[in-house]
Amino acid sequence: MRICSLVPGATEVVAALGLADQLVGLSHECDFPPHLPNIPVMVRARIESQALSSAQIDAQVGTMLSSGESLYELDEPRLLAAKPELLITQDLCDVCAITPSQLRAVLPKIDPPPRLVTLNPRRLNDVLQDITVLGIALEKQEAGAQFADRLRGRLDAVKKMVSTTSTRPRVACLEWLSPLYTAGHWVPDMVEAAGGVDALAQAGAASHRIDWDTLTASAPDVIVLMPCGFTISRTKAELATITDHPQWKALPAVRRGEVYLVDALSYFSRPGPRLIDGVEQLAAIFHPAAVNHRLPPTIEQLTPHDSPAPMTR
Repeated sequence: MRICSLVPGATEVVAALGLADQLVGLSHECDFPPHLPNIPVMVRARIESQALSSAQIDAQVGTMLSSGESLYELDEPRLLAAKPELLITQDLCDVCAITPSQLRAVLPKIDPPPRLVTLNPRRLNDVLQDITVLGIALEKQEAGAQFADRLRGRLDAVKKMVSTTSTRPRVACLEWLSPLYTAGHWVPDMVEAAGGVDALAQAGAASHRIDWDTLTASAPDVIVLMPCGFTISRTKAELATITDHPQWKALPAVRRGEVYLVDALSYFSRPGPRLIDGVEQLAAIFHPAAVNHRLPPTIEQLTPHDSPAPMTR
């Protein structure tokens, strides 16, 4: 089967089901697993985000969307040459990836026309269900169902681990730093599964912009910085955009030293299998005693240099 995946999380599923050698096209963001063969990239971002600050990215995205411009370019000749039999796309977020509306013009030119799988997950369970859907589309129904079941087993293990704890910290998950956005969609489900209470967002609802007064009023016990698509190092490069704000040091989480940086690119932004890794990481943050007070290496806690000395929890 000739598979073109324009969704990073779906690409991870294709590879996990042993079909990486059947991929004939990817998006520019499909970078996991790292050992993927040399596969043609079908999508190019029109914003060079690596060279811009969060505020500059937000401004450019807003300008382009308000004028009806697409944030991504589809390499039509390359897609036609690939002749995919199965094309995987998404219809969740215009800011995240190519959408079906951008493919409508080119799909009739592919002969024979490919089967189209469009993913639109909003909750954590939707992401797991999509693995089953992809398994069927990839003619790996049993393997897809087993993979989803293994991930559910890990999720259940986390829920069981935190069920005996008496505290449920109030958590602020920030998906963007300038301006501030709270993380929505599946992230509140992840927070709940890990034994926390999302102080800002509702499960299934889109991420949305908030102001500093809203963040302050939420009085979070824990803050998790997870700018969409950012690694920890990228987030650290922009920390001053929030730590220099006059209201930052008054936040309970900051006073307690309970501010954490996570690899959003890998474990939180993309609806895919590694969201379960993200849940396990959140559980280690919220309930350190359950993991012998050892944070996974994929998490960084702000040092006293970055925030006031922590208070005893």
